[in-house]
Amino acid sequence: MSKEANASQPLIGRESTTVPGRFGEPLTVEHSVTSRGGFDQHATHPLFLCLHGWGSSEEDMADIMRLIAPYNDFVALRGPLTLAPAREGSPGPGNYAWFHDALPIGDDRDYDAYAAATAVDRWVADNIPADRDVVPLGFSQGGLVAVHLLRINPERYRAVVSLSGFNAPGQVPGTAPADSRLADYDIPVFYTYGKNDGVIPKYELFATAAWLEEHTWLKTKSYHGLDHNVSLEEFADLRQWLLDNDITSGVL
Repeated sequence: MSKEANASQPLIGRESTTVPGRFGEPLTVEHSVTSRGGFDQHATHPLFLCLHGWGSSEEDMADIMRLIAPYNDFVALRGPLTLAPAREGSPGPGNYAWFHDALPIGDDRDYDAYAAATAVDRWVADNIPADRDVVPLGFSQGGLVAVHLLRINPERYRAVVSLSGFNAPGQVPGTAPADSRLADYDIPVFYTYGKNDGVIPKYELFATAAWLEEHTWLKTKSYHGLDHNVSLEEFADLRQWLLDNDITSGVL
């Protein structure tokens, strides 16, 4: 089911040796699930690239796509760091992450963000045709990775959705190489979070929204009564945003 991307097209951020992961290991995405029939059933529509949060898996992101854009193809990737492998006889795939900590701080977050986004960007280059529109959609850690894809290779991604995500400071040289030119692309970003989020500090949420406002074409909203989770109201707003930006048909 894999397709080779155009190898002659340079992709920024594909060289994982430029800035290694925090502990020096290159990260590799090895597991994924797709929409029914694969991710080339509706090739004229943008493809959603789904990225889960800490302790979750690709299966959780696949579930929410049926509520958001059932007529678009999607592929949900598994984070390369294993927190708990699948148990024998258990129906679940286990628990995984993109970063070494649930909420890394300082330079560690820059290294983790770069390593994870580079691994995802490489997977996209190796598996998705270069002319296919791709829309990263992530929750929490996955939301940071989705945005960070723009910070290493903004030319490749059509739009980004970050649900309850946060941001890397970008202080370590080389970890966000496209920041200086990102605003030139005016890439649509949908960023939302719960007002009762007890996992991501409010100052992180506010700082992420401010950074996105400066660097992207941002649509943001916060939700009363919502903690570090997603909601049907949030999904309704997301579906409208996708329709407004010609990413989905709006048909459910």
